[in-house]
Amino acid sequence: MILASMISILLVAGLLCWLLDRWSSVVAKWIALLALVIDFGIISSICLDFKDSASGTAMWINYQATWIPTFGIGFHLAMDGLSAVLVLLTFFLGILSVLCSWNEIREKTGFYFFNLLWTLAGITGVFVAMDLFLFYFFWEVMLVPMYFLIAMWGDTNRRYASFKFFIFTQAGGLLMLLAILALYFIHGQQSGSYSFDYFNLLNTSMESSTARWIMMGFLIAFVVKLPMVPFHNWLPDAHSEAPTAGSLILAGLLLKTGAYGIIRFVLPLFPQASAEIAWWAMLFGVIGIIYGAMLAYAQTDIKRLIAYTSVSHMGFVLLGIFAFRELAMQGVVMQMLTHGISTGALFVMAGMLKERLHTRDINQMGGLWTYLPAMGGAAMLFTMASLGLPALGNFIAEFLILLGAFPVNIPHTVIATLGLVFSALYSLRMMQKVFLGKPANTEPIKDLNIRELITMGALTVSIVALGLFPQPVLDMVRSVVQKLVVAGN
Repeated sequence: MILASMISILLVAGLLCWLLDRWSSVVAKWIALLALVIDFGIISSICLDFKDSASGTAMWINYQATWIPTFGIGFHLAMDGLSAVLVLLTFFLGILSVLCSWNEIREKTGFYFFNLLWTLAGITGVFVAMDLFLFYFFWEVMLVPMYFLIAMWGDTNRRYASFKFFIFTQAGGLLMLLAILALYFIHGQQSGSYSFDYFNLLNTSMESSTARWIMMGFLIAFVVKLPMVPFHNWLPDAHSEAPTAGSLILAGLLLKTGAYGIIRFVLPLFPQASAEIAWWAMLFGVIGIIYGAMLAYAQTDIKRLIAYTSVSHMGFVLLGIFAFRELAMQGVVMQMLTHGISTGALFVMAGMLKERLHTRDINQMGGLWTYLPAMGGAAMLFTMASLGLPALGNFIAEFLILLGAFPVNIPHTVIATLGLVFSALYSLRMMQKVFLGKPANTEPIKDLNIRELITMGALTVSIVALGLFPQPVLDMVRSVVQKLVVAGN
Protein backbone atom coordinates (compact mmCIF):
# COMPACT_ATOMS: atom_id res chain seq x y z
CA MET A 1 0.00 0.00 0.00
CA ILE A 2 2.92 2.33 0.71
CA LEU A 3 4.03 2.19 -2.94
CA ALA A 4 0.59 3.24 -4.19
CA SER A 5 0.51 5.97 -1.52
CA MET A 6 3.72 7.57 -2.76
CA ILE A 7 2.35 7.83 -6.29
CA SER A 8 -1.07 9.01 -5.06
CA ILE A 9 0.51 11.81 -3.00
CA LEU A 10 2.10 13.24 -6.15
CA LEU A 11 -1.06 12.92 -8.25
CA VAL A 12 -3.31 14.54 -5.62
CA ALA A 13 -0.77 17.28 -4.85
CA GLY A 14 -0.52 18.05 -8.57
CA LEU A 15 -4.28 18.53 -8.82
CA LEU A 16 -4.28 20.74 -5.70
CA CYS A 17 -1.52 22.91 -7.19
CA TRP A 18 -3.59 23.43 -10.32
CA LEU A 19 -6.84 24.14 -8.47
CA LEU A 20 -5.43 26.42 -5.75
CA ASP A 21 -3.27 28.51 -8.07
CA ARG A 22 -6.19 30.85 -8.77
CA TRP A 23 -5.99 31.96 -5.12
CA SER A 24 -2.24 31.84 -4.53
CA SER A 25 0.69 30.66 -6.62
CA VAL A 26 2.83 30.54 -3.47
CA VAL A 27 0.49 27.92 -1.98
CA ALA A 28 0.92 25.80 -5.12
CA LYS A 29 4.70 25.93 -4.74
CA TRP A 30 4.56 24.87 -1.09
CA ILE A 31 2.13 22.03 -1.82
CA ALA A 32 4.48 20.66 -4.50
CA LEU A 33 7.49 20.93 -2.20
CA LEU A 34 5.67 19.36 0.77
CA ALA A 35 4.42 16.41 -1.30
CA LEU A 36 7.91 15.60 -2.51
CA VAL A 37 9.45 16.01 0.95
CA ILE A 38 6.88 13.57 2.37
CA ASP A 39 7.60 11.04 -0.37
CA PHE A 40 11.35 11.50 0.08
CA GLY A 41 10.97 10.81 3.79
CA ILE A 42 8.96 7.65 3.08
CA ILE A 43 11.44 6.21 0.56
CA SER A 44 14.41 7.16 2.77
CA SER A 45 12.96 5.14 5.65
CA ILE A 46 12.36 2.21 3.29
CA CYS A 47 15.94 2.35 1.96
CA LEU A 48 17.37 2.35 5.49
CA ASP A 49 15.60 -0.95 6.17
CA PHE A 50 16.27 -2.42 2.73
CA LYS A 51 18.63 -5.36 2.98
CA ASP A 52 19.19 -8.43 0.84
CA SER A 53 19.25 -11.71 2.68
CA ALA A 54 22.51 -13.55 3.28
CA SER A 55 21.47 -16.20 0.74
CA GLY A 56 21.42 -13.56 -2.01
CA THR A 57 17.63 -13.50 -2.30
CA ALA A 58 16.32 -10.04 -3.11
CA MET A 59 14.01 -8.28 -0.69
CA TRP A 60 10.74 -7.21 -2.32
CA ILE A 61 8.00 -4.87 -1.19
CA ASN A 62 4.77 -5.83 -2.98
CA TYR A 63 1.34 -4.34 -3.42
CA GLN A 64 -1.32 -6.06 -5.54
CA ALA A 65 -4.92 -5.19 -6.25
CA THR A 66 -7.47 -6.35 -8.79
CA TRP A 67 -7.87 -3.96 -11.70
CA ILE A 68 -9.25 -5.54 -14.90
CA PRO A 69 -9.23 -9.30 -14.20
CA THR A 70 -11.11 -10.15 -17.42
CA PHE A 71 -7.98 -9.28 -19.42
CA GLY A 72 -5.43 -10.38 -16.82
CA ILE A 73 -4.54 -6.80 -15.88
CA GLY A 74 -3.65 -6.17 -12.25
CA PHE A 75 -2.51 -3.17 -10.24
CA HIS A 76 0.79 -4.77 -9.22
CA LEU A 77 3.51 -2.58 -7.73
CA ALA A 78 6.75 -3.98 -6.34
CA MET A 79 10.10 -2.61 -5.22
CA ASP A 80 13.47 -4.30 -4.90
CA GLY A 81 16.88 -2.70 -4.32
CA LEU A 82 17.20 -1.39 -7.87
CA SER A 83 13.76 0.24 -7.81
CA ALA A 84 14.39 1.66 -4.33
CA VAL A 85 17.56 3.57 -5.24
CA LEU A 86 15.95 4.97 -8.40
CA VAL A 87 12.78 6.06 -6.58
CA LEU A 88 15.01 7.72 -3.95
CA LEU A 89 16.79 9.58 -6.76
CA THR A 90 13.41 10.57 -8.25
CA PHE A 91 12.14 12.26 -5.10
CA PHE A 92 15.52 13.84 -4.31
CA LEU A 93 15.80 15.47 -7.74
CA GLY A 94 12.06 16.24 -7.59
CA ILE A 95 12.58 18.40 -4.50
CA LEU A 96 15.43 20.23 -6.20
CA SER A 97 13.36 20.74 -9.37
CA VAL A 98 10.71 22.52 -7.31
CA LEU A 99 13.35 24.70 -5.63
CA CYS A 100 14.98 25.72 -8.91
CA SER A 101 11.53 26.58 -10.35
CA TRP A 102 10.59 28.77 -7.37
CA ASN A 103 11.31 32.13 -9.03
CA GLU A 104 11.83 31.00 -12.63
CA ILE A 105 8.18 30.15 -13.32
CA ARG A 106 5.90 33.19 -13.15
CA GLU A 107 3.02 32.24 -15.47
CA LYS A 108 0.44 29.48 -14.89
CA THR A 109 2.38 28.36 -11.84
CA GLY A 110 -0.22 25.88 -10.62
CA PHE A 111 -0.48 24.13 -13.97
CA TYR A 112 3.32 24.02 -14.17
CA PHE A 113 3.62 22.21 -10.84
CA PHE A 114 0.72 19.94 -11.83
CA ASN A 115 2.72 18.81 -14.86
CA LEU A 116 5.93 18.55 -12.84
CA LEU A 117 4.38 16.34 -10.16
CA TRP A 118 2.53 14.15 -12.64
CA THR A 119 5.75 13.62 -14.59
CA LEU A 120 7.45 12.52 -11.37
CA ALA A 121 4.46 10.29 -10.53
CA GLY A 122 4.77 8.63 -13.95
CA ILE A 123 8.50 8.08 -13.47
CA THR A 124 7.91 6.59 -10.01
CA GLY A 125 5.28 4.29 -11.47
CA VAL A 126 7.67 3.12 -14.18
CA PHE A 127 10.21 2.13 -11.51
CA VAL A 128 7.73 0.08 -9.45
CA ALA A 129 5.12 -1.27 -11.91
CA MET A 130 5.23 -5.07 -12.21
CA ASP A 131 2.26 -5.45 -14.54
CA LEU A 132 3.31 -4.71 -18.11
CA PHE A 133 0.01 -2.99 -18.95
CA LEU A 134 0.43 -0.81 -15.87
CA PHE A 135 4.06 -0.19 -16.79
CA TYR A 136 3.01 1.06 -20.23
CA PHE A 137 0.33 3.23 -18.60
CA PHE A 138 2.92 4.95 -16.40
CA TRP A 139 5.32 5.18 -19.36
CA GLU A 140 2.72 7.29 -21.16
CA VAL A 141 1.77 9.27 -18.04
CA MET A 142 5.29 10.66 -17.71
CA LEU A 143 5.51 11.71 -21.38
CA VAL A 144 2.44 13.94 -21.73
CA PRO A 145 3.12 16.36 -18.84
CA MET A 146 6.79 16.56 -19.86
CA TYR A 147 5.62 17.59 -23.33
CA PHE A 148 3.63 20.45 -21.75
CA LEU A 149 6.58 21.48 -19.54
CA ILE A 150 8.73 21.95 -22.64
CA ALA A 151 6.01 23.36 -24.92
CA MET A 152 4.63 25.95 -22.47
CA TRP A 153 7.59 26.99 -20.30
CA GLY A 154 10.52 26.29 -22.60
CA ASP A 155 12.77 28.65 -24.51
CA THR A 156 12.42 30.22 -27.96
CA ASN A 157 12.25 27.02 -30.01
CA ARG A 158 10.16 25.11 -27.47
CA ARG A 159 7.35 23.94 -29.75
CA TYR A 160 9.71 22.25 -32.18
CA ALA A 161 11.62 20.61 -29.30
CA SER A 162 8.45 19.40 -27.55
CA PHE A 163 6.99 17.88 -30.75
CA LYS A 164 10.29 16.17 -31.51
CA PHE A 165 10.53 14.77 -27.98
CA PHE A 166 6.97 13.47 -28.09
CA ILE A 167 7.20 11.89 -31.55
CA PHE A 168 10.46 10.05 -30.82
CA THR A 169 9.37 8.72 -27.44
CA GLN A 170 5.81 7.94 -28.52
CA ALA A 171 7.00 5.98 -31.56
CA GLY A 172 9.24 3.90 -29.31
CA GLY A 173 6.42 3.45 -26.82
CA LEU A 174 4.05 2.11 -29.49
CA LEU A 175 6.63 -0.48 -30.52
CA MET A 176 6.87 -1.53 -26.88
CA LEU A 177 3.07 -1.83 -26.67
CA LEU A 178 3.07 -4.20 -29.66
CA ALA A 179 5.83 -6.24 -28.02
CA ILE A 180 3.87 -6.40 -24.74
CA LEU A 181 0.76 -7.63 -26.56
CA ALA A 182 2.75 -10.26 -28.46
CA LEU A 183 4.27 -11.54 -25.21
CA TYR A 184 0.83 -11.51 -23.57
CA PHE A 185 -0.77 -13.65 -26.28
CA ILE A 186 2.14 -16.09 -26.55
CA HIS A 187 2.11 -16.65 -22.79
CA GLY A 188 -1.67 -17.05 -22.81
CA GLN A 189 -1.58 -19.68 -25.55
CA GLN A 190 1.11 -21.62 -23.69
CA SER A 191 -0.36 -21.49 -20.19
CA GLY A 192 -4.07 -21.07 -20.89
CA SER A 193 -4.06 -18.07 -18.55
CA TYR A 194 -3.71 -14.59 -20.02
CA SER A 195 -1.76 -12.21 -17.80
CA PHE A 196 0.32 -9.04 -18.03
CA ASP A 197 2.06 -9.80 -14.73
CA TYR A 198 5.84 -9.57 -14.99
CA PHE A 199 6.54 -12.60 -12.81
CA ASN A 200 4.17 -14.78 -14.84
CA LEU A 201 5.65 -13.65 -18.15
CA LEU A 202 9.18 -14.51 -17.00
CA ASN A 203 8.34 -18.17 -17.59
CA THR A 204 7.32 -17.69 -21.23
CA SER A 205 9.26 -19.82 -23.73
CA MET A 206 9.61 -18.75 -27.35
CA GLU A 207 11.45 -19.64 -30.51
CA SER A 208 14.67 -17.68 -30.85
CA SER A 209 13.48 -15.69 -33.89
CA THR A 210 10.23 -14.74 -32.12
CA ALA A 211 12.10 -13.73 -28.98
CA ARG A 212 14.43 -11.51 -31.01
CA TRP A 213 11.58 -9.63 -32.67
CA ILE A 214 9.66 -9.09 -29.43
CA MET A 215 12.82 -8.09 -27.59
CA MET A 216 13.57 -5.46 -30.24
CA GLY A 217 10.19 -3.87 -29.60
CA PHE A 218 11.12 -3.37 -25.96
CA LEU A 219 14.74 -2.49 -26.68
CA ILE A 220 14.04 0.24 -29.24
CA ALA A 221 11.64 1.98 -26.86
CA PHE A 222 14.26 1.93 -24.11
CA VAL A 223 17.30 2.98 -26.20
CA VAL A 224 15.34 5.91 -27.64
CA LYS A 225 14.86 7.12 -24.07
CA LEU A 226 18.43 6.24 -23.00
CA PRO A 227 19.32 7.66 -25.66
CA MET A 228 21.51 5.53 -27.94
CA VAL A 229 23.03 6.83 -31.15
CA PRO A 230 21.36 7.14 -33.70
CA PHE A 231 18.11 7.58 -31.69
CA HIS A 232 19.53 10.50 -29.70
CA ASN A 233 18.40 13.29 -32.00
CA TRP A 234 15.52 14.47 -29.79
CA LEU A 235 17.72 14.96 -26.72
CA PRO A 236 19.76 18.13 -27.43
CA ASP A 237 16.68 20.10 -28.52
CA ALA A 238 14.56 18.95 -25.58
CA HIS A 239 17.33 19.71 -23.09
CA SER A 240 18.22 23.11 -24.49
CA GLU A 241 14.64 24.35 -24.81
CA ALA A 242 13.18 22.92 -21.57
CA PRO A 243 12.94 25.03 -18.40
CA THR A 244 15.64 24.34 -15.80
CA ALA A 245 13.54 21.83 -13.87
CA GLY A 246 12.59 20.11 -17.13
CA SER A 247 16.26 19.68 -18.07
CA LEU A 248 16.99 18.39 -14.56
CA ILE A 249 14.24 15.76 -14.79
CA LEU A 250 15.13 14.81 -18.37
CA ALA A 251 18.82 14.26 -17.58
CA GLY A 252 18.43 12.97 -14.06
CA LEU A 253 15.39 10.73 -14.38
CA LEU A 254 13.80 10.21 -17.83
CA LEU A 255 17.01 8.88 -19.35
CA LYS A 256 17.25 6.43 -16.46
CA THR A 257 13.87 4.92 -17.29
CA GLY A 258 15.42 3.65 -20.52
CA ALA A 259 18.33 2.00 -18.71
CA TYR A 260 15.97 0.62 -16.07
CA GLY A 261 13.73 -0.86 -18.76
CA ILE A 262 16.64 -2.76 -20.31
CA ILE A 263 17.77 -4.09 -16.93
CA ARG A 264 14.29 -4.98 -15.65
CA PHE A 265 12.55 -6.24 -18.79
CA VAL A 266 14.86 -6.90 -21.75
CA LEU A 267 17.51 -8.98 -20.01
CA PRO A 268 15.28 -11.14 -17.74
CA LEU A 269 12.48 -11.72 -20.28
CA PHE A 270 14.80 -12.39 -23.25
CA PRO A 271 18.14 -13.64 -21.83
CA GLN A 272 19.24 -15.61 -24.89
CA ALA A 273 18.23 -12.95 -27.41
CA SER A 274 19.97 -10.28 -25.27
CA ALA A 275 23.19 -12.30 -25.17
CA GLU A 276 23.09 -12.70 -28.97
CA ILE A 277 23.07 -8.92 -29.57
CA ALA A 278 25.48 -8.06 -26.72
CA TRP A 279 28.48 -7.40 -29.00
CA TRP A 280 26.50 -4.99 -31.17
CA ALA A 281 24.91 -3.26 -28.17
CA MET A 282 28.35 -2.69 -26.64
CA LEU A 283 29.56 -1.33 -29.99
CA PHE A 284 26.71 1.20 -30.13
CA GLY A 285 27.50 2.13 -26.52
CA VAL A 286 31.12 2.87 -27.49
CA ILE A 287 29.98 4.87 -30.54
CA GLY A 288 27.74 6.92 -28.25
CA ILE A 289 30.61 7.58 -25.83
CA ILE A 290 32.94 8.94 -28.52
CA TYR A 291 30.34 10.63 -30.74
CA GLY A 292 28.61 12.36 -27.81
CA ALA A 293 31.93 13.64 -26.46
CA MET A 294 33.00 15.03 -29.84
CA LEU A 295 29.69 16.85 -30.33
CA ALA A 296 29.83 18.19 -26.77
CA TYR A 297 33.25 19.72 -27.47
CA ALA A 298 31.89 21.46 -30.58
CA GLN A 299 28.97 23.25 -28.86
CA THR A 300 28.79 26.92 -27.89
CA ASP A 301 25.31 26.68 -26.29
CA ILE A 302 26.00 25.56 -22.72
CA LYS A 303 22.79 23.53 -22.40
CA ARG A 304 23.40 21.71 -25.69
CA LEU A 305 26.96 21.04 -24.57
CA ILE A 306 25.72 19.42 -21.35
CA ALA A 307 23.03 17.54 -23.30
CA TYR A 308 25.61 15.88 -25.54
CA THR A 309 27.62 14.86 -22.47
CA SER A 310 24.56 12.80 -21.50
CA VAL A 311 24.75 10.92 -24.81
CA SER A 312 28.38 10.13 -24.01
CA HIS A 313 27.80 9.09 -20.39
CA MET A 314 24.81 6.93 -21.26
CA GLY A 315 27.02 5.04 -23.70
CA PHE A 316 28.84 3.69 -20.64
CA VAL A 317 25.49 2.39 -19.36
CA LEU A 318 24.88 0.43 -22.56
CA LEU A 319 28.44 -0.92 -22.51
CA GLY A 320 28.10 -2.07 -18.90
CA ILE A 321 24.65 -3.66 -19.21
CA PHE A 322 25.57 -5.91 -22.12
CA ALA A 323 28.89 -6.95 -20.61
CA PHE A 324 26.84 -9.29 -18.36
CA ARG A 325 29.37 -9.02 -15.51
CA GLU A 326 28.56 -8.21 -11.89
CA LEU A 327 31.12 -5.41 -11.61
CA ALA A 328 29.89 -3.75 -14.80
CA MET A 329 26.24 -4.02 -13.75
CA GLN A 330 26.99 -2.44 -10.38
CA GLY A 331 28.82 0.32 -12.23
CA VAL A 332 25.74 0.84 -14.40
CA VAL A 333 23.55 1.42 -11.34
CA MET A 334 26.13 3.84 -9.94
CA GLN A 335 26.30 5.62 -13.30
CA MET A 336 22.53 6.05 -13.33
CA LEU A 337 22.66 7.71 -9.92
CA THR A 338 25.81 9.79 -10.31
CA HIS A 339 25.00 10.99 -13.83
CA GLY A 340 21.59 12.10 -12.60
CA ILE A 341 23.18 14.15 -9.85
CA SER A 342 26.23 15.61 -11.64
CA THR A 343 24.60 16.37 -14.99
CA GLY A 344 21.45 17.56 -13.24
CA ALA A 345 23.60 19.97 -11.24
CA LEU A 346 25.23 21.28 -14.42
CA PHE A 347 21.81 21.93 -15.95
CA VAL A 348 20.72 23.77 -12.80
CA MET A 349 23.91 25.82 -13.08
CA ALA A 350 23.16 26.58 -16.74
CA GLY A 351 19.69 27.79 -15.73
CA MET A 352 21.18 30.08 -13.10
CA LEU A 353 23.60 31.54 -15.66
CA LYS A 354 20.81 32.06 -18.20
CA GLU A 355 18.72 33.85 -15.55
CA ARG A 356 21.60 36.23 -14.75
CA LEU A 357 23.19 36.76 -18.18
CA HIS A 358 20.19 36.18 -20.49
CA THR A 359 22.30 34.04 -22.82
CA ARG A 360 23.43 30.43 -23.15
CA ASP A 361 26.35 31.22 -25.46
CA ILE A 362 29.62 30.37 -23.69
CA ASN A 363 31.50 32.73 -26.04
CA GLN A 364 29.65 35.64 -24.39
CA MET A 365 30.69 34.52 -20.92
CA GLY A 366 34.12 34.39 -19.31
CA GLY A 367 35.80 35.40 -16.08
CA LEU A 368 32.61 34.83 -14.07
CA TRP A 369 34.48 33.37 -11.10
CA THR A 370 35.43 36.94 -10.21
CA TYR A 371 31.77 37.84 -9.65
CA LEU A 372 30.38 34.39 -8.75
CA PRO A 373 32.94 32.61 -6.54
CA ALA A 374 30.40 30.29 -4.89
CA MET A 375 28.88 29.28 -8.23
CA GLY A 376 32.34 28.90 -9.74
CA GLY A 377 33.40 26.56 -6.95
CA ALA A 378 30.28 24.43 -7.37
CA ALA A 379 30.73 24.40 -11.16
CA MET A 380 34.31 23.22 -10.76
CA LEU A 381 33.22 20.37 -8.48
CA PHE A 382 30.55 19.08 -10.86
CA THR A 383 32.79 19.58 -13.89
CA MET A 384 35.39 17.40 -12.16
CA ALA A 385 32.68 14.86 -11.33
CA SER A 386 31.56 14.78 -14.97
CA LEU A 387 35.07 14.04 -16.21
CA GLY A 388 35.49 11.25 -13.64
CA LEU A 389 37.76 12.67 -10.92
CA PRO A 390 38.48 10.11 -8.16
CA ALA A 391 36.62 10.57 -4.85
CA LEU A 392 33.50 11.65 -6.75
CA GLY A 393 30.68 9.28 -7.69
CA ASN A 394 31.15 9.28 -11.47
CA PHE A 395 34.65 7.84 -11.12
CA ILE A 396 33.38 4.82 -9.19
CA ALA A 397 30.68 4.21 -11.80
CA GLU A 398 32.85 4.43 -14.91
CA PHE A 399 35.74 2.54 -13.30
CA LEU A 400 33.46 -0.40 -12.40
CA ILE A 401 31.92 -0.45 -15.89
CA LEU A 402 35.30 -0.49 -17.63
CA LEU A 403 36.72 -3.03 -15.18
CA GLY A 404 33.75 -5.34 -15.71
CA ALA A 405 33.61 -4.93 -19.50
CA PHE A 406 37.35 -5.38 -20.16
CA PRO A 407 37.46 -9.22 -19.91
CA VAL A 408 34.37 -9.47 -22.13
CA ASN A 409 35.42 -7.24 -25.03
CA ILE A 410 38.88 -5.70 -24.86
CA PRO A 411 38.73 -3.58 -28.08
CA HIS A 412 35.41 -1.97 -27.17
CA THR A 413 36.57 -1.22 -23.62
CA VAL A 414 39.88 0.27 -24.76
CA ILE A 415 38.07 2.60 -27.18
CA ALA A 416 35.54 3.49 -24.45
CA THR A 417 38.37 4.65 -22.17
CA LEU A 418 39.08 7.38 -24.72
CA GLY A 419 35.75 8.83 -23.62
CA LEU A 420 37.37 9.70 -20.31
CA VAL A 421 40.02 11.72 -22.15
CA PHE A 422 37.45 13.46 -24.32
CA SER A 423 35.28 14.21 -21.27
CA ALA A 424 38.22 16.07 -19.74
CA LEU A 425 38.55 18.13 -22.94
CA TYR A 426 34.93 19.29 -23.19
CA SER A 427 34.53 19.73 -19.44
CA LEU A 428 37.64 21.88 -19.02
CA ARG A 429 36.76 23.86 -22.16
CA MET A 430 33.35 24.67 -20.67
CA MET A 431 34.94 25.68 -17.37
CA GLN A 432 37.52 27.87 -19.11
CA LYS A 433 35.00 29.60 -21.36
CA VAL A 434 32.46 30.34 -18.61
CA PHE A 435 34.32 30.98 -15.38
CA LEU A 436 37.98 31.64 -16.22
CA GLY A 437 39.82 33.95 -18.59
CA LYS A 438 39.12 37.62 -19.21
CA PRO A 439 35.77 38.85 -17.81
CA ALA A 440 33.26 39.45 -20.61
CA ASN A 441 30.84 41.24 -18.29
CA THR A 442 31.65 44.35 -16.25
CA GLU A 443 28.30 44.73 -14.49
CA PRO A 444 27.89 43.27 -11.00
CA ILE A 445 26.17 39.88 -10.86
CA LYS A 446 24.60 38.32 -7.78
CA ASP A 447 26.14 35.10 -6.55
CA LEU A 448 24.12 32.14 -5.25
CA ASN A 449 21.24 33.02 -2.93
CA ILE A 450 20.12 30.86 0.00
CA ARG A 451 17.72 28.73 -2.06
CA GLU A 452 20.38 28.10 -4.72
CA LEU A 453 23.00 27.34 -2.06
CA ILE A 454 20.69 24.71 -0.55
CA THR A 455 20.14 23.16 -3.98
CA MET A 456 23.82 23.03 -4.91
CA GLY A 457 24.81 21.99 -1.39
CA ALA A 458 22.49 18.98 -1.47
CA LEU A 459 23.84 17.92 -4.86
CA THR A 460 27.43 18.41 -3.68
CA VAL A 461 26.97 16.27 -0.57
CA SER A 462 25.32 13.56 -2.67
CA ILE A 463 28.01 13.29 -5.35
CA VAL A 464 30.83 13.29 -2.77
CA ALA A 465 29.03 10.73 -0.56
CA LEU A 466 28.55 8.38 -3.54
CA GLY A 467 32.23 8.79 -4.41
CA LEU A 468 33.49 8.02 -0.92
CA PHE A 469 30.84 5.56 0.31
CA PRO A 470 29.36 3.66 -2.66
CA GLN A 471 29.01 0.38 -0.75
CA PRO A 472 25.42 0.90 0.56
CA VAL A 473 24.16 1.32 -3.02
CA LEU A 474 26.18 -1.68 -4.25
CA ASP A 475 24.77 -3.81 -1.41
CA MET A 476 21.18 -2.85 -2.23
CA VAL A 477 21.43 -3.95 -5.85
CA ARG A 478 23.75 -6.95 -5.45
CA SER A 479 21.10 -9.67 -5.69
CA VAL A 480 19.41 -7.98 -8.69
CA VAL A 481 22.76 -7.74 -10.48
CA GLN A 482 23.70 -11.35 -9.74
CA LYS A 483 20.46 -12.66 -11.25
CA LEU A 484 21.03 -10.64 -14.42
CA VAL A 485 24.56 -11.96 -14.79
CA VAL A 486 23.37 -15.56 -14.39
CA ALA A 487 20.57 -14.99 -16.94
CA GLY A 488 22.98 -13.50 -19.47
CA ASN A 489 25.46 -16.34 -19.18
